[in-house]
Formats: sequence, structure tokens, C-alpha cells
Amino acid sequence: MAGVFRRLRSLEDLNAHARNSSIAHIGIELTELGEDFIRGTMPVDHRTLQPYGLLHGGSSAMLAETLASVAANMCVEKEGQQAVGLELNCNHLRGVTQGIVTGTARPVHVGRKTQVWDIRIEDERGKLCCVSRLTLAVIETAT
Repeated sequence: MAGVFRRLRSLEDLNAHARNSSIAHIGIELTELGEDFIRGTMPVDHRTLQPYGLLHGGSSAMLAETLASVAANMCVEKEGQQAVGLELNCNHLRGVTQGIVTGTARPVHVGRKTQVWDIRIEDERGKLCCVSRLTLAVIETAT
């Protein structure tokens, strides 16, 4: 598959990598990888609801940052680099009380030192419930 990703990994590998983390704890699953996007789902249940019965904004933020961070790290140019979040902005547009939400992350800018990703989260009816933007820095990691 051509496209924006330089270090492509399978969905199975990506989901396995998250197995013992907060991502798995709240039920986020990566479901689709395209040439310029990654998609994943998250249940709206006791793990992701706030006390008033609505999808917690922090849960939506976790889905958004997860999708964009995974995608961004498949776009870094060299071994020994990692994309790390600098700023996440989320606008919560519609309440969700049950079901599954689906997020899709697409690049706005993929540079050598910074990346910006747009993430849209929809409910099961395809209604937009959250729009987000994640800015990441590409850093050198210790080898």
C-alpha cells in the first residue's frame, strides 16, 4: 500500500502492541488502515461514560490521540525517531449514551519535525460527535 505511511504495520500487530495499556482497558480497537487514514472504534459503556451517562470527553480524547499517534509513528522517516503529542484539541459536538463510536485520523501535515492530524469521531448513525486535532513533535529516541 502506497500513501502517507512509511513504516506500515498490520492491524493485528498494532492491536497486540496495545494489549496491556489504557487503550485496551477502555476497549479501543484499530479496525482499518488506508493509504492516508487509520480508523478505530471504542465502546460507549461503563469504561467510557462520565457519571451523567454521556460519553466522557476524556474518552473521546483518548481515542483521538491513540489513532493519530499510531498513524504518526508509522510516518516517521528513520529508525530511532518517535512522534509524541504536543497538543490535542477536541470539540465535543453531540452526546453519545450507548453503542460504539468510530474515529478516523487523517494527516493535515507530515513533516520531518512536526505532524498535525485531524480526527473525526462519529456515532453508529454516522453523526459527528467530536472533531479533534493533534500536533506531534518528531523526536530522536535513545538507541
